[in-house]
Amino acid sequence: MADEVSVAPSPVSVATTAIADPAPLGLAAFALTTVLLSAKNAGWMTHATGSAWLGYAFFYGGLGQFAAGMWEFRRGNTFGATAFSTYGGFWLGLGLWVELVANPAVAGIAKAPTTAGAVVASLNHDLGWITLVFFIVTLYLLILSTQINLAIFLVFLGLDITFLILAIGNFNAGSALLSTGTVKIGGYLGLVTALLAFYASAAGVAAGMGGKLKFPVGKPLIS
Repeated sequence: MADEVSVAPSPVSVATTAIADPAPLGLAAFALTTVLLSAKNAGWMTHATGSAWLGYAFFYGGLGQFAAGMWEFRRGNTFGATAFSTYGGFWLGLGLWVELVANPAVAGIAKAPTTAGAVVASLNHDLGWITLVFFIVTLYLLILSTQINLAIFLVFLGLDITFLILAIGNFNAGSALLSTGTVKIGGYLGLVTALLAFYASAAGVAAGMGGKLKFPVGKPLIS
């Protein structure tokens, strides 16, 4: 009698692909939306509505950057996940504040013109508080970014200074509807920060492609 032979199914190998680096997307989303808002703060949009940034705050700077943060969680990058999710939330929150708080408040001035000064002053103070708390978050991310590379450190340095200047400017703006001198300085600093972020994003895309074209990002300040 022939011996019985048990044939077990051979394991099936499943092809896996590495998850692409989401940081270039997050940096680009942050940079583009920052350019649009900072150009308004700097007083460059005199022939525009000044609200070009709003839609991109929801879908690129907000949703796009937040998605990059979620993928950083998947990759196990705690710093990137925290940073991109935080600033994605910043843009989404700022956009909702404009739609749900600022725009209705400004519209209400038409019914009660005498309240215009107080309403605008309260909105400026709202912005002061928003930029102040994000200055605090950005401060400890700035400190921790010293362990990544010089390019990322410079992005966070520029951003933290921008938040601080905007906080001071908005708290001191009073009932000014247009950007004051301090807010304009914050706008220019924001533009510089955005350019740094665009560069860091380009460097990340080049590194991910693995081609011959590379962009130097510098060594960590602390290693």
